Amino acid sequence: MKAILKNYRQSPRKVRLVADVVRGKSVEQALNALRFLDKRAAQPFAKVVASAVANAKSAGVDISRLVIKKVSVDKGTVMKRFMPRARGSASRINKRSSHILVELSEK
Repeated sequence: MKAILKNYRQSPRKVRLVADVVRGKSVEQALNALRFLDKRAAQPFAKVVASAVANAKSAGVDISRLVIKKVSVDKGTVMKRFMPRARGSASRINKRSSHILVELSEK
């Protein structure tokens, strides 16, 4: 039972901070922790966990025994933008995105 969110528009470095909070916890504890976490990635992360729970429910698994087995945040596509600088030069701005994968298992 797993769920994936692709091309979430936030840097993987910032999203991994949220992933470290929920890794290894039960689903109920993880959703509760995400509800009170003051990071921007917490809400989309909660949606991915809820989606994985719904996938497990449709497979006929007991939801009360589910544990977050694996969480990975990988680098997604990078949009390259340019900002004008002094003397007619330009510097590059990387707008990074993330792929979030949540995998559940029974305890």
